[in-house]
This record gives sequence, C-alpha cells and structure tokens, in this order.
Amino acid sequence: MPNLKDIKTRINSVKNTQKITRAMKMVAAAKIKKAEYTVKSSRPFSEELLVMFKRMLSTIGEQPDLQDSSEKYAHAINNYPALLTRREVKTEGIIVITSNKGLAGAYNANIIKEVLKRIEENSSKGIETKLYVAGQKGIVALQHRKDINIVKKYIAVMNNPNSSGANIIAEDIAEDYVSGEIDKIEVITTRFNNMMSYSIQHWELLPVKIEYNKEEHKLDALMEFIPNPKEILKKIVPMYITNEIFHALLEAYASELAARMTAMSAATNNAEEMIKELTVSFNKARQTSITNEIIEIVSGASALEG
Repeated sequence: MPNLKDIKTRINSVKNTQKITRAMKMVAAAKIKKAEYTVKSSRPFSEELLVMFKRMLSTIGEQPDLQDSSEKYAHAINNYPALLTRREVKTEGIIVITSNKGLAGAYNANIIKEVLKRIEENSSKGIETKLYVAGQKGIVALQHRKDINIVKKYIAVMNNPNSSGANIIAEDIAEDYVSGEIDKIEVITTRFNNMMSYSIQHWELLPVKIEYNKEEHKLDALMEFIPNPKEILKKIVPMYITNEIFHALLEAYASELAARMTAMSAATNNAEEMIKELTVSFNKARQTSITNEIIEIVSGASALEG
C-alpha cells in the first residue's frame, strides 16, 4: 500500500514546482511583449540596410579596388577593403547565439544540433571551424568537446542584448577576418516567429553574397555615390556587420522568451495533471487505510465476543 505521508510530500513538492513554473511563465510572458516589439521594429531597418548594401556592391563590384596603403585603421571593423575581400575558405568562423538560462525546452539543444551539423559539414570539406559563442548554455554544451574550437565566449551580451554587445562581437570577428585567421563568417541563431514558435536559421555574414537581380531594379544603374563609394563604404560596412549581429541577438532573445513561456506553460499544465493523479492516489490510499482499520476493529470485536 502506498505510504500516505510519501504521497502527501510528493503532492506538496509538485505544488511548489508548479508555483515556480507558473511564475517563470508569467515573467517570460511579461518580457516577451517588449522583446517582440523590439525585434519586429528592427526588421525593416535591417532588411533595407542589407538591400542597400547589396545594391552598392552590385554597382561598384564585390571587391572594389579601394585599398589605400597609407590609410590606417584604429579598429578592424573600419577596415572595409579587407572585410570585403573574398578568398579561399580554409577556416570558417561561426557566431553561435544561445541563452544564459535554461528551462526553455529544446531551444538551446536545437541550436547546438545545428552547430554540430555545420562543423561536421566543414570537416568533410577540410575546412576548420572556429566558434564565437554567445550564451552560457552554448558555452557549457560545446566547450567540453575536444574537437570543437571556441575562440571567443560572450555571456553578458545575452542578459540584455544591446548595440554595445554587438559592437564587441563585431570587432572580434572583424579582427580575425582582417588578420586572415578566418576566411568566412556565418551566424547560427533563431528567428522569432510568434509567441508560440521560432525557427533555427543561419546565414553568411562575411563575405557578402550578392543575390540581387538588376533586371528587377533597372534604376540601380542611376545610383550615384556622394561624396564617393569609398567614404560611403567606410560607414556602411561597419554598420552592416554590427547591425546584423545586433539583430541576431534580438531575434535570439525573443525566441528564447517564447520557448521558455511555452515550456513553462506545458510544465505548469503537467504539474496540474500530476497533482490530480496524486490526489486520487492519496484518497484511494486513505480509503484503503480506513477500510483496513475498520476491518481490524470488527475482527477484534468479533474475537472478544467469541
């Protein structure tokens, strides 16, 4: 017979867990409204910036001859000629964006799975992979593997995604790209769809691929650069790289909250079902105990009468 005390203890334990999951669901629901507004507001700018950048490269060429040997750059992110240079890919850098906190269902596991798949693909082609991992969960999941090279770790940036964090990541990858340590940069993150779903996505950050149909935009031939392409690229290349990373951080943060809200909602519902089942078991056990006690009393009374 189940122990009444054990069942009661388990019911109280599940109730306490339910309080935590319900609170986490409410916190995620409160935060996701702001995150959803922020990420959806940033999309038009990011999309138009990418289109404009590709239009420029389509007009002046993917590798414009703008290198000035006398020009010095205080930061690698400003070295736009080097950042636009294409070369044979021997080493690929991947920016991996995960979360700092768990209890978000399979959110982080799905991202890690995509990263491992990409590393395996590169390995089969003889390409080395270097990771720039944002988020404690991604770092913990990947750092123990000997076949994975994590060159940079970012934890604080995922607590509150902002442009400062994006600038730090952008400068790091730009420095390694300019120095030739990596020949290609990709981003693996999530895209926020709605409060119930997200999708894993990855795209090439550098070098920029031109997938622009001039036939659909015949006026591009009239594009003029004032004062000149060089001065515009000085501004737009760092802006493009930093904004792409910043937008990826925003998408990931909103997706994480959506995943956590969904996971905590399911956990709360499961806890409610478990409490109901345990309560039924408790009542049955208690009834059995009472019945046994009555039988023992009746048996004792019958023995005395006999």
